Amino acid sequence: MKFRLNRKQSQQPKTRDLTPWEAYQSRAAQRRKQAQTPKWFRHAKRIGDKLPRLRHQRNRKLARRLTLLLSIFLVVIGLMIYLVSPLSHVQTVRVQGAHALSAHQVQRAVGLASGDSIFKVWGHEKTLQRQAVHHNSRLKHVTVRFRQPNRVTVRVVEYVTAGYVMRQGQYYEVLENGVVSQQSVTQPKSGTPVYGNFKSAKTLHRMILQYAKLSTPIKHSISEIQESPTKTNPQRVHLFMNDGNEVYASLNTFARKMAYYPSIASKMKQKGVVNLEVGAYSYAFKK
Repeated sequence: MKFRLNRKQSQQPKTRDLTPWEAYQSRAAQRRKQAQTPKWFRHAKRIGDKLPRLRHQRNRKLARRLTLLLSIFLVVIGLMIYLVSPLSHVQTVRVQGAHALSAHQVQRAVGLASGDSIFKVWGHEKTLQRQAVHHNSRLKHVTVRFRQPNRVTVRVVEYVTAGYVMRQGQYYEVLENGVVSQQSVTQPKSGTPVYGNFKSAKTLHRMILQYAKLSTPIKHSISEIQESPTKTNPQRVHLFMNDGNEVYASLNTFARKMAYYPSIASKMKQKGVVNLEVGAYSYAFKK
């Protein structure tokens, strides 16, 4: 058996390495075989290999587009529902800091009311603040705050009353910014002076600005302020005090000199005149 097996093995052809020439001939034969294969067959084979990958990429693109369209649709529907709901309208407008003005007057100056769209407020706070100050001269400073979800707070600072002027038998309120009210009152408010004999609106405005610099106790001690110019002092003003004294002062130094009045008045033994035009001195009324 061993002899026969070896004999069969000896009968099998032995393989050998190709020579360079034979390897070249083999590669050339393969190229010719490929060249004889139709182009459409080779192209179809490549496409067939790519089809699963192309199909996967197309499905992914379709899924992304569908998700985007669905998201846009949901956002639009949500926005439409929000616009018709009460949440998109101002529920309350709360006014803080107003004393002379009513809440309705402040809201009218700002241009807001309950039921207005929140988009009228949201992002337009600065514009509303400037608009309010422009529409009502009593408003010194306005702050508009939008509070979620649909509430608005308006905080105001008003110009205080600096006194009253009499025109044709009627009293008109004067604010510390020099603006004279267009509405008359029958009786001036206590603690504020009445301005008289002022021939020029410019001079009256300067007087009011000087008055606004005084401390509150001194403001409340003045009953009346009159323009009383002389040849030597065209800026002289004459004051009637609630304590019975009278004061002469110059308009350009009025606020600074009036700071000495309480000290001077406390040393006076009887009612008289305090002169603050040049220096500061007092004397009793002539009998």
